[in-house]
Amino acid sequence: DYTYYDDPDGASDFEKNILYHFPFVGDKLIIGKFCALARGVKFIMNGANHIMSGTSTYPFYIFGDGWEPALSERAVFPNKGDTVIGNDVWIGYEALIMPGVTIGDGAIIASRAVVTGNVPPYAIYGGNPAKLIRERFSASQIKRLQAIAWWDWPMEKLTPLLPILVAGEVEEFLALAQAEN
Repeated sequence: DYTYYDDPDGASDFEKNILYHFPFVGDKLIIGKFCALARGVKFIMNGANHIMSGTSTYPFYIFGDGWEPALSERAVFPNKGDTVIGNDVWIGYEALIMPGVTIGDGAIIASRAVVTGNVPPYAIYGGNPAKLIRERFSASQIKRLQAIAWWDWPMEKLTPLLPILVAGEVEEFLALAQAEN
């Protein structure tokens, strides 16, 4: 709900940014509510991984022509699980999200960051590989924000609070949210 991909050329081709997503792998990309994904954000899925336990890493099995048995029971296909983007996440221009990563609610990913590991809620990450730049709020505030989960509220309840949610201090919003509940 309300998540958007910002691309001046149009958002209709967003799927082209989800790379190596093959049905036989079975992984999912799960994106939460109220996320802002900048132009060029890419998600690498588990299909990009190659089997590394054998002598060759070449993916013979995906080309058919009788090579399918190369993917035998002995082969351990690397699968890091689903890629999960929490709610209210902002991912900057041309960031790259690797397979199996979880990005917590309220996190910010800097432009051109390469996210190879999980990102905690309300953390700002950047660089290659992406590292913690800083926390957006205190541990107590983060816990309270996650508990109120404003992204699950009905719009009638959320709309009057938008000026505080967007431009107010976090404590001001938390106090209003507590009064609403």
